[in-house]
Amino acid sequence: MKTRKIATTIENIYSEAGREAGPPLRKVAVIAVIDNPFAGKPYQEDLSSLTEASEALGRTITNMAAEAMHPYAIESYGKASVVGTNGEQQHGSAMVTTLYGNVMRAAAGGGAAWISSTSKRMAAGGIIDVPLAHKDALYVRSHYDTMTIMLPDAPLPNEIAIICCFANRGQLNARVGGLAADDIKGEDGLT
Repeated sequence: MKTRKIATTIENIYSEAGREAGPPLRKVAVIAVIDNPFAGKPYQEDLSSLTEASEALGRTITNMAAEAMHPYAIESYGKASVVGTNGEQQHGSAMVTTLYGNVMRAAAGGGAAWISSTSKRMAAGGIIDVPLAHKDALYVRSHYDTMTIMLPDAPLPNEIAIICCFANRGQLNARVGGLAADDIKGEDGLT
């Protein structure tokens, strides 16, 4: 699968509502833009070649994202796919399955929780909100977040953009209750 480009976005949030954060909230996204071999073609039942290709591509971009998180440890993650207008949403979804998720978990140093995910079809220049949740326990409300990604020149009609997002902590000033990150049991990916 031909890769046209890989882009990295890093966001550091130092304060919220006038309160300084310690440490700041770092969100990192690495986006790979690749050719979609099924774009503009009739319906294809078997999309396994996309799923298989996601493993090597995923290893590249998730390792890049993990490196960009330094010096912080990864606490939350999310994934997304964006398909150009000549493709189907399923083409992107085929690339962010469990195979890709397992590569993300490895780059994040493990993780028991289901990885939040989204996919959509759009023209170049659109916006996607990539959902984030705690990597070890989905019910940690402080870590329910998003990273907004704008792709200025992607995906072109015959492309797919695959996105890996990591964050080092939950929202700043989190105070809506629920399971605290310090109280995670890590047994079932939920609590």
